[in-house]
Amino acid sequence: MNKQQTSITELLNHWLYRQLEPEDWDWLNQKSQQITNGASERVLWSAFSAVSRHANKNDLMLLSQDWETIKTLRSGWCPRHWSIDQTARTFLILSLSDQNQSFYLNTIKKLFATADLEELIALYQALPLLSYPEQFRLQAAEGVRSNMTTVFNAVALNNPYPAEYFDDLAWNQMVLKALFVGSPLELIQGLNKRVNPSLVSMLLDYAQERRSANRSVPPQLWQLVEQSGHQSAINEYSIA
Repeated sequence: MNKQQTSITELLNHWLYRQLEPEDWDWLNQKSQQITNGASERVLWSAFSAVSRHANKNDLMLLSQDWETIKTLRSGWCPRHWSIDQTARTFLILSLSDQNQSFYLNTIKKLFATADLEELIALYQALPLLSYPEQFRLQAAEGVRSNMTTVFNAVALNNPYPAEYFDDLAWNQMVLKALFVGSPLELIQGLNKRVNPSLVSMLLDYAQERRSANRSVPPQLWQLVEQSGHQSAINEYSIA
């Protein structure tokens, strides 16, 4: 665990201390210490699953000074809509030693493979905080393909991971799906910086499909194309 991750883990622990009952906070820290000290992966799996018995789904309450600290620790990190139980699960994940890359990656991938809905959301939200983040590109792309909107949103919205690690194909598919499922484009980090000709073409094709079906075109689509500097494409579409 590097210095940045250590600071983030300590910050999560501080937030949880404010919102958990003392006995639940003690339980969580005991499990965290066991995981840090090299307990078997089963300890992490069982604790990760048992979080729901020690932390509720209430919103994580963050103060103005918390947001100032967040900015200094990880660019783009935005736990604005995290719940207490999701925060607790992230805390446990970050307790896992990353010295053995193979063990670290395999353990987290097993968590993804066995996770329920709430656990998946926590895992995908934690992507930008994990060690070896580039190794989770395929896992993140799988989250984008999910038919569960909450899982898709955990990857696509308020998350710096896609903008930093997706190639153009995965990025374009994510943006188009956000329109399709009605997720707010303004919550996709790095959107304007990563507009590319292929994406504009896909957006205009999508608009044409909706117009042909006598369905409205989301205003967000036109805003994105216009902001990308492709006003001529809008004009051509309007004439067609």
